[in-house]
Amino acid sequence: MVEIEWAEWADHLRASAEGEAEWNSTVAAGLVRAGDKVAVDVGCGGGGMAKALAATMPPGSTVVAIDADPDVLEQAREHTAGAVRCELASMDDGAEPLRKAIDAPADLIWASASVHHAGDQQAAIDALASLLAPGGRLALAESGLPARSLSWDLGIGEPGLELRLDLAQDRWFAAMRTSLPGSVRMPYGWTDALTRAGLTDVTTRSILTESPAPLSPEQRDRLITQFQHRVDRLNPDSEPTHGHGHGHVEVQEWLSPEDLAVWAQLLDPDDEHYLGRRTDLAVLSVRSIHIGHAPG
Repeated sequence: MVEIEWAEWADHLRASAEGEAEWNSTVAAGLVRAGDKVAVDVGCGGGGMAKALAATMPPGSTVVAIDADPDVLEQAREHTAGAVRCELASMDDGAEPLRKAIDAPADLIWASASVHHAGDQQAAIDALASLLAPGGRLALAESGLPARSLSWDLGIGEPGLELRLDLAQDRWFAAMRTSLPGSVRMPYGWTDALTRAGLTDVTTRSILTESPAPLSPEQRDRLITQFQHRVDRLNPDSEPTHGHGHGHVEVQEWLSPEDLAVWAQLLDPDDEHYLGRRTDLAVLSVRSIHIGHAPG
């Protein structure tokens, strides 16, 4: 069983919002239209996209940031500094609490890595689609390709460490999904889900992000922190990390003891194999955004 304690991830979500500011601004510029009046970030986390939308939307428009956790929402409120309206609501409760929080049909709804935390993902998408104004867009940032940052052979442990981390995380994700109250499988892709919700002109845009080696000190530190969070989540001996939610899981072997020992060395600043000493760290990722349009 996987139980996610979102409050313990609030600080990490805030850091992600700050670190992804450029990506959020680029995506927001491609989604916003000149006539938009209301934009919404559902499952807003640290408020990164909500802030980017507020900077991109036409004058006089409204941006609403919605999250189900009060601690997470407080981080979004601080990060957006009054530029957006922050509201507490959950997709798991259906459309009406969201409709009340938004208080107007939405021209654009953004949901990044949030729908996959709903027990019934199709029901959540149906609810979000029902909040759109005629011609409005629902954009789901889900899936893509696994990020790559490490060389295949690190000179310590068995080669392919990052690949095994991805596989372990996939198993963790499957367990998380089945642990959700009212969990329902969705055995089809996100574009099918948007179509089933009654949306039209459904398409996918995938955005490649690349930061080649050598990374700047800030990029390097951010990457190492991300690896630390990922490994902590998959380590049954680690305490929940305070800080896009960290999970507390029952004792289960997601990573082998051998791989955990290697990660402990790679993430230890005092170890000779510390990732921060490497000059070949890079970031290559592809994130997909699935977009559907309300009729009219």
